[in-house]
Amino acid sequence: MGMSVTISVATEQDAEQIFRLQYLCFQSEAALYGNYRIDPLVQSLDSVRREVASDCVFVARLGEEVVGSVRGSVTEDGAAAIGKLCVHPRLQGHGIGARLLRAAEGALEAERGAKRFRLFTGHRSEGNLRLYRRVGYETVGTSQGADGVTMIVLEKPAGTYATTA
Repeated sequence: MGMSVTISVATEQDAEQIFRLQYLCFQSEAALYGNYRIDPLVQSLDSVRREVASDCVFVARLGEEVVGSVRGSVTEDGAAAIGKLCVHPRLQGHGIGARLLRAAEGALEAERGAKRFRLFTGHRSEGNLRLYRRVGYETVGTSQGADGVTMIVLEKPAGTYATTA
């Protein structure tokens, strides 16, 4: 019998695995844009540690291995900024990303008072856009990332959770 993937709050001991997973997962995004200076690839381990300590961070585990992660924090306008959602390439397409999103959304609303959720993804990232739309996000605009990539801005109100991924 195989192990199942569990979703839980990240601990400081998870920071290094999150850092490595993020670097692996965002290679395909970097290739899509021909830009290997995107934020998830240049973020330092110390910065990941600080986010784990201060933000709302969830991980997906397969046994002891971190195979997915997501981060979120509430901004001044009451929106929860969700970012750096990633799932190990060998496990993508099995609903883990949607489960991570749901965990982060629930905690950001219940524990940090988020009124709506906001996330960004690159304009060529069709798989990401499909996932976000499937779980209720709608495009509200575009922005230019610090790395020069055009980003699609998506939002949804708190309390609107997709029943299926």
